[in-house]
Order: sequence, then C-alpha cells, then structure tokens
Amino acid sequence: MFEVTVEQTFAAGHALRNYKGKCENVHGHNFRVQVVIEGEKLDEAGLLVDFLDVKSAMRTIIDRLDHVFLNDISPFDVKNPSAENIAEYFYVELSKSLTASVPVRLREVKIWETDIQSATFRA
Repeated sequence: MFEVTVEQTFAAGHALRNYKGKCENVHGHNFRVQVVIEGEKLDEAGLLVDFLDVKSAMRTIIDRLDHVFLNDISPFDVKNPSAENIAEYFYVELSKSLTASVPVRLREVKIWETDIQSATFRA
C-alpha cells in the first residue's frame, strides 16, 4: 500500500454555536489541512497521485474558505464550523474531485486549528 500526504493552509474566522465558552465568540485561526491518499498501484510514472493534482483540488476548496467568516457560508451557515465538521467537509468535497479520475482512496483529512490541536475525519 502506498500513501501520499499533502498539507496546505488557510485563514478563516468562525464562532462555535452552543459551545458555552470563549470559542462561542467570533475568533479566527490559521487552519492547516492535511490529506492522506492511499492506493495499491502506481501509475506508469511511478506515482500514486501527482502532488500538483492534490494541491489543485485542495486549493479549489480552500479558495471558498480562505479569509471568510465560515458561519456565513454553506454548509457552515447551518452546520457548526467546528474543526471536526470542517475536516468532514474537506473529505466530502475532495473525494468528489480526486478519486473520480484515479484509482486511489482518500484515507483521511486532518484539520489543525492550532499547532497542538487537530481533528481528523475518516470515512
């Protein structure tokens, strides 16, 4: 089994609904997103997936979230913009574009809100 990992960052604000603490107030993070892709076979170039393709697919999602107030955009206008829900959102959106063209599986998406706190989503 082969595994490829790619990370990118974005900045956004949010306010956690029903939190009952400081994070219920508007605040922001420099989020870090890590995606892990796995598969059993390499292509004719010896690649599981091209890093540039993964970065491009991630960039499409990040461009929607970067420097916005997450609570104002779908699905976070309804769904709480927690790190857990952001990780799931990335997983679902990335799965649509990434695995359609190559025989790989998106293993997990991890979202860091800080250098020491993260949430991971796996299907």
